[in-house]
Amino acid sequence: MVVYRRTIAAAAAGLAAAGAVTAAAVAASHSGAQHAAPAADVRAAPAVGRPSAAPGAYLARLRTVRTIGSTVPSNGDVNPYGIVVLQHSAGRLHAGNVLVSNYNDKANLQGTGSTIVQITPRGKLSVFARITKAMLPSSGSCPGGIGLSTALVTLPGGWVVVGSAPSANGQAATAKAGCLIVLDNQGRLRETLHGDGINGPWDATAVSTGKTADLFVTNAFNGTAAGKGTIVRKGTVVRIALRLSGSAAPRLAGAAIIATGLAEQASAAAFVLGPTGVGLGRGDILYVADTATSTITAIPGALHRNGSAGPGLTITAGGSLSQPLGLAIASDGDILTVNGGNGKIVETTPAGRQVATELLDNSGSPAGAGALFGLTVASSGNVYYVDDVANTLRLLR
Repeated sequence: MVVYRRTIAAAAAGLAAAGAVTAAAVAASHSGAQHAAPAADVRAAPAVGRPSAAPGAYLARLRTVRTIGSTVPSNGDVNPYGIVVLQHSAGRLHAGNVLVSNYNDKANLQGTGSTIVQITPRGKLSVFARITKAMLPSSGSCPGGIGLSTALVTLPGGWVVVGSAPSANGQAATAKAGCLIVLDNQGRLRETLHGDGINGPWDATAVSTGKTADLFVTNAFNGTAAGKGTIVRKGTVVRIALRLSGSAAPRLAGAAIIATGLAEQASAAAFVLGPTGVGLGRGDILYVADTATSTITAIPGALHRNGSAGPGLTITAGGSLSQPLGLAIASDGDILTVNGGNGKIVETTPAGRQVATELLDNSGSPAGAGALFGLTVASSGNVYYVDDVANTLRLLR
């Protein structure tokens, strides 16, 4: 049964009934054996499961899945997390292509991936950037080094911002605060943003207007290691204001922590469960997927507030949600999330009604566990997503 939550206090009672699978099952593909990367398959095939959708639901029109191609570059990085569709061409970036960040290295150690790949709609892969610790401006400019997370956005002029949520050995116990890395349209590192509340940047979204941009970054490393596997409510969302000025790198104009008290949990298998997917909806409301509690929360006044909204307003919990990770806003304003627990995509209205589900991936054990992470909605209305089990980019259309 779907559980709708309209107040923060009411949310607590529903979390135990969320029905999520274990963190170990979710992480099966992230920390287990590597999978061979398949060749590009541009043939459309039916989605794994028939969509269960209310009349008029956004997902009701999307019925087939196409495998675009592998996300594995020549250095062997795996575990694709972040994803963004390029809207404009600039430098080495080409409109219509997709950027994907890899979180694990060739040895499948979490928090050590160093590459962003660019993939064409027909599956041709090239490396847009490979970032090493030696490229950092200074030893303290990105605490812990390089481990490219789901936080991946583009800004006007072809600027690319990617989060680093690094680990020394693939374990959450050695995770450090990391940073945001700013690349130009040639894939060159131009600067890093660190401090100002950035602590394990796990996902991000951005809004640009003229010569300014606002980044909303979820942070999942606030006390997770110290919690030693228990849930700690220290996850945050930080709004980063940037000034844009042509060929000059974006400059920090300000930062504000606009949400606090979100659930986080360190896991030997899943690395960390915490606030992940984030998207700005209508009415200046920011939506956040909290993986550890299988909830979606809303942060009102996200673009303008100077203080924290606490953990926000829980609009829905449990039901079809099973450890939601990536989040994107559909053209009709509905919220799309992908489950780490069972390979499903879920559509939720801003009012908190879960109106559609569809099984995208049934690989793994339990079926679909650990297969999905980042997703984004293309201008066509189709949905791109990454498959962590097969290390591929896929399209739901």
